[in-house]
Amino acid sequence: MSFRLKAAIAAAFALSVSAAVMASDMSIASETLASATTLPIEAATGQKPVIFAAPREVAQPLASAPKGDAVLSSDSNVPARSLAALVDAQGAPEELDGDMKCLAGAVYFEAKGESLEGQLAVARVIINRAKSGRFASSLCGVVYQPSQFSFVRGGGMPPIRTESRSWREAVAIAQIAAQDEWDSLAEGALYFHARRVSPAWGKTKLASIDNHIFYR
Repeated sequence: MSFRLKAAIAAAFALSVSAAVMASDMSIASETLASATTLPIEAATGQKPVIFAAPREVAQPLASAPKGDAVLSSDSNVPARSLAALVDAQGAPEELDGDMKCLAGAVYFEAKGESLEGQLAVARVIINRAKSGRFASSLCGVVYQPSQFSFVRGGGMPPIRTESRSWREAVAIAQIAAQDEWDSLAEGALYFHARRVSPAWGKTKLASIDNHIFYR
């Protein structure tokens, strides 16, 4: 066999071997890629996938409605959930005169420091008296009627700390009562007295709130 023929056969054999090796490498790479694409994200990247929970509705508590169309503010149609919320919605007390000052003053002196329900009950008594035809026809007339309220001295009220929280609450309660925005626990009451006394009244007892007992 000539030298040229031997060289050609050797070259052809080497080329054949090289092609076989390349084909094998490509097959292995293809299988590796295919395997990687079918693995979970955690196995392929070493990181756990982020799973988002499905959205859910959150139930809102039901509000107890106040009397009538009372709302938290003039810009809201949401009913007040409590008497305290309604008091807060009244804002800072304004300058009062006439009947509203008499009503707020009576609440301040008769129920200062008591619960809002107790203050509202006192305000409702004064308003009920003015409407009853059995007492004076104005709120100031009811408050200053002789021998009715012990805080009235010499035909007037003692000084009021108008910067105090008690006065702010009294004004708010007076406004709520005058506008009939919240039912009192002593609706219809015309009389009340402190728990420390026991008058012989032949009247119908309606409620006991804080330090007072209310009657019709």
